[in-house]
Amino acid sequence: MKARGSESNFLGIEDPALCSYASSRYVIQSAPYEHTSSYLSGSDKGPQAIIDASHYVEFYDEELDQETFRLGGIATLDPIDFKGKVNKEAVDLIEAETAKLLADNKFVISLGAEHTVTYGFVKAYFKKYPNLSVLQIDAHSDLREAYHDNPYSHASVMARVKDLGIKISQAGIRAQCKEEADLIKASANIKTAYAHQVKKDPNWMKELVDHLSDDVYITIDADGFDPSIVPAVGTAEPNGLSWEEAMNLLELCAKKKNIVGFDIVECAPMEGSILSEFTLARVLYRLLGYISINKK
Repeated sequence: MKARGSESNFLGIEDPALCSYASSRYVIQSAPYEHTSSYLSGSDKGPQAIIDASHYVEFYDEELDQETFRLGGIATLDPIDFKGKVNKEAVDLIEAETAKLLADNKFVISLGAEHTVTYGFVKAYFKKYPNLSVLQIDAHSDLREAYHDNPYSHASVMARVKDLGIKISQAGIRAQCKEEADLIKASANIKTAYAHQVKKDPNWMKELVDHLSDDVYITIDADGFDPSIVPAVGTAEPNGLSWEEAMNLLELCAKKKNIVGFDIVECAPMEGSILSEFTLARVLYRLLGYISINKK
């Protein structure tokens, strides 16, 4: 694998020892796959926009009192080339590419376009970590059996994860159909903290984290955040998670569980605004900081 140079890698890291593939513990892969977006499109531009915005993120994290990238190095790979592949073929390609990185014992951070890509990531991780569970930050539960007759829709990604028998904890959900709500009520494997509960229940974070197995994969849909801090998404919903709520949840998960990988998806950049991609670059770096501290 060949990593990008400083002009196009995450954070703009210049020291080869801290951004080459061979020497880096952490690897960022991009999956700019967009095929089933149902409202606003443009999420295929999200991964690169987050990487570009990261060049303006400070190396030093004032909360963690560290320069996180020095604790293992961060390599940034060229985007996956889908070459016209869609649906199952696209998911299979994502799984195969992710599996290669896991075989090299890399900690993989994935930047996706539409949320469908998470199914490919999770399938690769599930083969390495058979006790895997998934923490999902999202506005939508994404548990439809199919959407527009497509089981590989972004609106069905967590249904596919559920089909693997994996435990799921969901945070910030505030838009779903009745069938999804009924499925959540009937499933012992799905624990959901709806947005209206997050604002009222002081125990929601602990309950979500306790529901998870020891090995956790995190998927962060950009629309899980409130539109006031991340407006550039395909389907925005009011009353999302605040920065503090999301970071407290991620920090708790990092302290109590073994986070094995994570992704950030569904950023659809807006012309004339950099708020969303910059905020998500900060999310990536802060979560990596929480993980690095707890893996020391």
